[in-house]
Amino acid sequence: MTAAGARGTAALTLKSGTAWADAWRRCRAVAPEAFRDDRVLNLWDAGWRADGRVLPATSPVDGTPVAGPPRLDAATARHAVRASLDQHRAWRHVPLPERRARVAATLDALAQHRELLALLLVWEIGKPWRSAQADVDRAVDGVRWYVDGIDGMLDGRAPLDGPVSNIASWNYPMSVLVHAMLVQALAGNAVVAKTPTDGGVACLTLACALAAREGLPVTLLSGSGGELSQALVRAPEIGCVSFVGGRDTGAAVATAVADLGKRHILEQEGLNTWGIWNFTDWDALARVIPKLFDYGKQRCTAYPRFVVQRQLFDAFLAAYLPAVRTLRVGHPLAVAAPDDPYPALDFGPVINAAKAKELQDQVAEAVDRGAVPLHRGSAVDARFLPGQDTSAYVQPVTLLNPPRSSPLHHAEPFGPVDTIVLADTEAELLAAMNASNGALVATLSTDDPATYERLAPQIRAFKVGHGVPRSRGDREELFGGHGGSWRGAFVGGELLVRAVTRGPAGERLPGNFPDHHLMPRRT
Repeated sequence: MTAAGARGTAALTLKSGTAWADAWRRCRAVAPEAFRDDRVLNLWDAGWRADGRVLPATSPVDGTPVAGPPRLDAATARHAVRASLDQHRAWRHVPLPERRARVAATLDALAQHRELLALLLVWEIGKPWRSAQADVDRAVDGVRWYVDGIDGMLDGRAPLDGPVSNIASWNYPMSVLVHAMLVQALAGNAVVAKTPTDGGVACLTLACALAAREGLPVTLLSGSGGELSQALVRAPEIGCVSFVGGRDTGAAVATAVADLGKRHILEQEGLNTWGIWNFTDWDALARVIPKLFDYGKQRCTAYPRFVVQRQLFDAFLAAYLPAVRTLRVGHPLAVAAPDDPYPALDFGPVINAAKAKELQDQVAEAVDRGAVPLHRGSAVDARFLPGQDTSAYVQPVTLLNPPRSSPLHHAEPFGPVDTIVLADTEAELLAAMNASNGALVATLSTDDPATYERLAPQIRAFKVGHGVPRSRGDREELFGGHGGSWRGAFVGGELLVRAVTRGPAGERLPGNFPDHHLMPRRT
């Protein structure tokens, strides 16, 4: 599929200096130790290595070939993990002031190369420029908060017995994965990370190169989850497994760590819902609707489901539909003139063409089985380059009452698809909001504070907003999940440090564990 028929695209061109070739050339100039002519390298045993079979990869933005992951075999990954344990045993004895100084120097380097890191995120995972910059900034600013306050968080605590293994999804390489890695290192641990299969390898390689230069004990490997799980999850050298991803993969990881009694942090998906009950402030809701489509709802804290009181459905649509029609979709680097500012978009492509087809097929199947299409965005209004590949783009869609047989009824679509379910009673509202056996966030919009206070505790989400969206949070804000959306230690604020350190004997960490569920104290 191409954009040849899109209205008004003939004048658009690629912003000057933002081509993938430009980004690759800059990577090689900044970190020649980590980038070769045609590939990135793996980092282990404190050295960059041209091992692994490089897989071809293309950008979701327009099909441009980009750097693919150099996938290691299981035996090499085991060697890398053993080497990481040696680094861990040395690093845990490095005095905290020196660890703090090295992490701070890494943050300075990341900030210096902010624009290049953001440009890599645009090409590799399709983030619009504003979202890409925010991902870098949240990583840097968030870790600085820990650098400034780490002394009190480590009082009476010690590093783990082995390195922390990080397996994360592709959507937030900097603000989730790199952020976690740097805090883990600050707390005295060596860190191992697997590059996501679907994108972000060049961005992560550059970030890890800057960290390794400052002497941080970082290992970065590429490979399939199935082949590397023995090394990254089950290896006795690993002190903790930190996972961010879907429930199917997360269930396999959870089984492995439970069998081994290993420290773990497993953030999994859930269907985050927004309830509407006895509500009248429609202008406020209309203002927030476009923001909920940030990055095409490819976020663990996206809200793809609205549960609406039936008698308010007409007023809800009157606010929702005009707002959703304002969404701006297109190529994140397409401008009218080469020196124009980056385009202001709500989202660009989804992660790849296969995901786009999956979403389109799910929508078509849901409609065939009785869902009512309320809104479908049009590619005619999108901002594309003339003739570009648009196979990874999905225009926003809204469906009423997806059938129970559809994945859109009970699972997170991870794309710009909203579903609406109607409720006649408070019991129906709660049942629909709890459809996925636990979620990370939820929101209830109601005019009556007493109604919110009564219903919010019955919504199975870690964070519940009153008329406002909730997010993963930064700095001191805690984060976790209810039910199937989370296993292991909760994170955020001081809990992240506690999750990757040892405290007093018999300590029970806040989280969802096989033998206990403990919510953190909230201030």
